[in-house]
Amino acid sequence: MPAAPSVVTHPRAKQPPAAERVYTHIKQAVLDRRYEGGTLLTEGDLADAVGVSRTPVREALLRLEVEGLIKLYPKKGALVLAVSAQEIADVVETRLLVEEFAARKAVPASAKLIARLEELLDEQRRQVAVGDLAAVSVADRCFHAEIVRNAGNEILSRLYDQLRDRQLRMGVAVMEAHPGRIAANITEHTELLEAIRAGDADGAAQVVRRHVSRVKVLVRGEDR
Repeated sequence: MPAAPSVVTHPRAKQPPAAERVYTHIKQAVLDRRYEGGTLLTEGDLADAVGVSRTPVREALLRLEVEGLIKLYPKKGALVLAVSAQEIADVVETRLLVEEFAARKAVPASAKLIARLEELLDEQRRQVAVGDLAAVSVADRCFHAEIVRNAGNEILSRLYDQLRDRQLRMGVAVMEAHPGRIAANITEHTELLEAIRAGDADGAAQVVRRHVSRVKVLVRGEDR
């Protein structure tokens, strides 16, 4: 009698720990502004949303409070913190210091850098076409980060990476409040790419200053 065929079983893909899943859920929702500043989150609602107990929710909330995205209130919940005027000013000031330096260092540009910036610019256009503002913000940030990485200064790159979450959150806020800014961003990124391609270090730095400074004006609602 022939042996029964063996059954090959495939183990389920291992899920991340519960606290990590809660952390990712909340953080992404804050960055996407599905949880806007001023929203009060409760442990019970978060536990239900992710399908976990309250213990990992508490762990995730503590981690997010350290990162400055929420404020915990015992027995009440967690308040999503709005982006403050001071935070906007600090981020813009830091970005200008890093990105103007990096834009100048990008000249003369390698063919590899130009090709990568073209690819990221095309990605921004694709995400704009489908209306995914969170993805547009990610592609926008990656475009600038590529120029910073190209400067070859690891300390500056790590400093810039620390701004990532704040940049993404501000980017979505600007595009929601000022839809016309989406096309303007693409135009300014194209101008920056062309200045780098042309070997114009001063021109590239000027585009960065105008482009990044505009963020502070728009997020604070001072646009005219």
